[in-house]
Amino acid sequence: MHIPPRVLTVAGSDSGGGAGIQADLKTMLALGTHGMSVLTAVTAQNSLGVQGAWELPAEAVRAQFRSVVDDIGVQAVKTGMLSSAVLVETVAELLADLRVPVVIDPVGVSKHGDALLAATALDAVRTKLLPTATVATPNLDEVAQLTGVRVEEEADMRRAAAAILDFGPRWALIKGGHLRAGHGDGEQAVDLLTDGTEEHWLRAPRHDNRHTHGTGCTLASAIAAQLAKGDTVPQAAMAAKHYVTGAIAAGFRLGGGIGPVDHGWRLRGEH
Repeated sequence: MHIPPRVLTVAGSDSGGGAGIQADLKTMLALGTHGMSVLTAVTAQNSLGVQGAWELPAEAVRAQFRSVVDDIGVQAVKTGMLSSAVLVETVAELLADLRVPVVIDPVGVSKHGDALLAATALDAVRTKLLPTATVATPNLDEVAQLTGVRVEEEADMRRAAAAILDFGPRWALIKGGHLRAGHGDGEQAVDLLTDGTEEHWLRAPRHDNRHTHGTGCTLASAIAAQLAKGDTVPQAAMAAKHYVTGAIAAGFRLGGGIGPVDHGWRLRGEH
């Protein structure tokens, strides 16, 4: 009997299905793993933005985590929206006892600019959550929020990575998808993966598609899935970059705003 690698996502729900828990589970399935979830918050969310968010109690988060980990077990964990200092500290405490790879996506704002992390939780992310990470995957806005480092061009990404690594993750993946510099052409989406010694620049074509809701969740979940399958961190990041690039290329319109990336693009043999 084939039992797929087991991956746990600890994140919020996106009722529109493009990001959050929904994106995580779709990605994990597409990459041949069994996804499981710990729900941290419920959002009323669609292609236009987040209309409401309701955080779950810490005891509910703790109970879900223990229920899955103690019985089924996990081979990698990914975190997303944690919203408050209490939830950040609760999840950090739970992760500290695990001996599996952990991917921390320090979600700060939604694709539409809606705040998903309380300002009072930033210090807990820095001091409690990031030290548990095998890989931390901040975008440029989250780097600025956590470290004060503002990335204007590719060369600044090294400084950003160093500032994130100072908080304790083993690897930092600085996502440069919002960076339009690229030596003036802006034709590539560039990420930097480093542990402070090794450096891997991950480059992919930049697709002219505005329907990119869920890219951060998808990338972090893809890394976790690959780590659960036994990849090294650089291997996992490169495979995840390939997967999310295809998902962005196949992103589609939903509703009246920004649609999601297509998590199932490989299942149909596209690209």
